[in-house]
Amino acid sequence: MDIAALEAFLGEAFPQVSADFGIERLDAGGLCVRLKVAERHLRPGGTISGPSMFALADVAVYLAILSRLGPVALAVTTNCSIDFMRKPASGVDLLCECRLLKLGRLLAVGDVLIHSEGLDQPVARASLTYAIPPS
Repeated sequence: MDIAALEAFLGEAFPQVSADFGIERLDAGGLCVRLKVAERHLRPGGTISGPSMFALADVAVYLAILSRLGPVALAVTTNCSIDFMRKPASGVDLLCECRLLKLGRLLAVGDVLIHSEGLDQPVARASLTYAIPPS
């Protein structure tokens, strides 16, 4: 699936959150997904919440899998490990660089780095495993 097809699928399958995300890049090495940060993504103190960063990582790996397999709506997260390394910059979007480490018949494993836009050091790193439904 290309960027337009992925964004259309996300809008159809997950209309409740699809407007929060945009795909910045998709190539053979992976993809980059943007979290369009809004007030609902903030926690007390004004920083971006952990659940918002988790959602970004989760959506990025999901889209990376779909980009290779097509619209497999029932692929689901089976494991996630996330390290929050530093406070995100306030008032800027987050960018998630994702690459698939394994894409098998039943499991996929992805690795992500999340950055505040314009900054080099990552704010979070995550590893996710997805179960792929049998075809």
